[in-house]
Amino acid sequence: MPPAVYTISIPSSTRRLEEVRRFVERHARAANLNETTVEHFKIAVDEACTNVIKHAYQGADNRTIDIALIVRPDRFTVSIRDNGRAFDPQCYRTPDIMASVRERRAGGFGVLIIQRLMDHVEYRTEGAVNEVLMTKYRTPQPEPVPPPSPGLR
Repeated sequence: MPPAVYTISIPSSTRRLEEVRRFVERHARAANLNETTVEHFKIAVDEACTNVIKHAYQGADNRTIDIALIVRPDRFTVSIRDNGRAFDPQCYRTPDIMASVRERRAGGFGVLIIQRLMDHVEYRTEGAVNEVLMTKYRTPQPEPVPPPSPGLR
C-alpha cells in the first residue's frame, strides 16, 4: 500500500509557522498519533523551518519551503525541503547547554531538539535542494547494535 502524502508550500517567513504547525497537527491527529507525538512533531517542524529561514535563506522572506507529510502504517515522516545554503551535519557540534545558560545565550538548540524528539533524522542535499527527513515510528525501534571491534571475538 503506497503511503499517504500531504503537502504544503510556504514563503520563508516566521509569520507562516503557525500555519505549518496547524497543518502538521491536523494530519498527525488524522494518522492517530498520540498527543505527545503530535506535539513533538509540531516542535520539530517549527525548529526545522526556523533553521531554514534563519540559516539556509539567511532571513530572506521571499523564498519557498516545501513540507510533505508521509504517513505509512509503521511510521510518520515529515520532509522539509529548501534551496538555500545546505546544512552539513558532519560540522554540527552538540551545544554546551550549561555554557549557554551561564553566558545567557539564546538559540542554537534547534538541531538538538529535533534529534531528541524524533526517532530518526536525516539530512540530504541533491543539487540545489536540501531536505531534512524527520521520522517517528509507531512502535519503538530497537537500538542499532554497533559492529564488533576488529580483533575481538
